Amino acid sequence: MIGWLLWVGKPVLLPLLAAIISVYVLSTAAASIDRVPLLRRFPPWARRTLILLGFAVAVVLLFVLVINNLAQIAAALPRYESNLDLLLTRTASLVGIDDEPTWENLRSATFDQFDARSLIAPALLSLRGFGTTLFLVVLYSAFFMAERGVLARKVIIAAGDPQLGDRTLSILAHVNERIGQYLFVKTTVNVILGAVSYAIMLLLGIEFALFWAVLIAFLNYIPYIGSLIGVLLPALLSLAQFGMLWMTGIVILALSTAQIVVGGYLEPRMMGRAFNLSPFAVLISLAFWSALWGLPGTLLAVPMTASLVLVLAEIRVTRPFAVMLSSSGSV
Repeated sequence: MIGWLLWVGKPVLLPLLAAIISVYVLSTAAASIDRVPLLRRFPPWARRTLILLGFAVAVVLLFVLVINNLAQIAAALPRYESNLDLLLTRTASLVGIDDEPTWENLRSATFDQFDARSLIAPALLSLRGFGTTLFLVVLYSAFFMAERGVLARKVIIAAGDPQLGDRTLSILAHVNERIGQYLFVKTTVNVILGAVSYAIMLLLGIEFALFWAVLIAFLNYIPYIGSLIGVLLPALLSLAQFGMLWMTGIVILALSTAQIVVGGYLEPRMMGRAFNLSPFAVLISLAFWSALWGLPGTLLAVPMTASLVLVLAEIRVTRPFAVMLSSSGSV
């Protein structure tokens, strides 16, 4: 029943949960800019407003980036198809099947059946829903940021007992701090990976490098699978763009190196013990949320599960569940 309600309530819950995750990142970022000499003079509400405005601008730029790149990809598809056709012809010539009468039949029955341009129209139609979701995320985030100031007073009034209210506030503060730190560090790591990948693709001459870099940064929220997809998509584009296998190999090697360095060296040192999920729990959460909400659920699965473990760890009754979901038992 809960799963069915989550599936039915996707249009409402998806932007809501995305906004909650965004607020944790934005609040931690607002607290972090206190180290900047010029910005530390601003009151807390001004720093939060500044961060929220930056977030709104970033969301608008993301939407514009997606629209522009989809239009440019649609215009470049004929050239990509021509490059792939030449590559297939050269490959057939090398293996000695270009003169066989079955080669044309094989190509017409396989590669010629795939019309990449037909995928652009559904993608453009889905942009309306994508834009609506982004707008709701920004709107909800603004209201959540505004409500944070009066949350403490509400908790004390709701608890009825001042001591119980103070204890609840202490638990909430600790949970919020750990969740915010985890999400902020994870987002920072993803931004670094996206920037490194953008520099690599720019040096290699990959088209739409900024679009692919942003996509790689988002896909890095998905453990295991996200890194693989983040390498394969630009590699396939390079194959269609250049029509040369050796160039695709260079792209795969360079982007894989960036993934290994950032994911294997930088991320564990920045994360510390914030990310402490069992691999089995990660796979189950990915399967559950992707089945309910598709790709958006896959992106949100691990941040939501990690946040849930942090919450369960702070409550004595539910702490055993957090221990079972963790990778080392230390929460």
